[in-house]
Amino acid sequence: MKKKFQKKLKMKKLVLTLSGGMDSSVLLYMAHEKGFDEIHTITFDYGQRHRRELSCVMKQIVNLTDRYNIKVTNKVLDVNYIKTIAPTSSLTNKDIDNPDISKMAGDAQPVSYVPFRNLMFLSICSSYAEGIKADTVWYGAAQVDSLAGYWDGSEEFVDTVNKVTDLNRENRINIEAPLLEMSKADIIKEGIRLGVKFKDTWTCYSDGKVEKNGKGYHLIADATTPSSSMRVKGFVDAGYKDPITYIQQDKLNKLYDENNCRECA
Repeated sequence: MKKKFQKKLKMKKLVLTLSGGMDSSVLLYMAHEKGFDEIHTITFDYGQRHRRELSCVMKQIVNLTDRYNIKVTNKVLDVNYIKTIAPTSSLTNKDIDNPDISKMAGDAQPVSYVPFRNLMFLSICSSYAEGIKADTVWYGAAQVDSLAGYWDGSEEFVDTVNKVTDLNRENRINIEAPLLEMSKADIIKEGIRLGVKFKDTWTCYSDGKVEKNGKGYHLIADATTPSSSMRVKGFVDAGYKDPITYIQQDKLNKLYDENNCRECA
């Protein structure tokens, strides 16, 4: 009697950079819908001034795994050396003011640009992927990043990095940026469809202002920073209210009302 052997299916593994921000949180949910069996996330602590985002990482993982039976791991890597070697960015040097969105017109690269940050992150992610036998790395570069002057969030950058990983003789690691052709409004609509809890994300380049309310203390963001401004615009363009609070909340509430924006998670 011939023995029957069942072919073992290869596990679909993904390495994903998860910052706790809006874009990477949407990517996390997209990865689940894409059918990855295992999602291995990496969070980079590079001494960024907007450290509030780090506290959102596990919230997003718990939000997803509470709803779906999927394996998600997270590694928080201390890469604070970036703060030492790249002191020219407002994200790594508190002596440099964060850029005001109203004063950025014509800048080739914003002062918030961290030199070669994404190239360093993707190298680490690729190393991790090869170690766990994953062949795909996702990161959260979006359409607006390239338009804002972040060259390491452009289509050309992704294509060039993949030409480098093509040189790997045994393990081909494919770098992908699934949000690259999506506007902020598109990303928000996709996140809402997937059930992302945007109130558990942080986008502001500042670490926020502490405010006391009836439930205790909470952080409020500054809508004048480029990241927050683009986030708010994305919500308005998508027809929703941003669920996090801003210093300029009264003005934003009027903006939401004028555009008939709806509540979201």
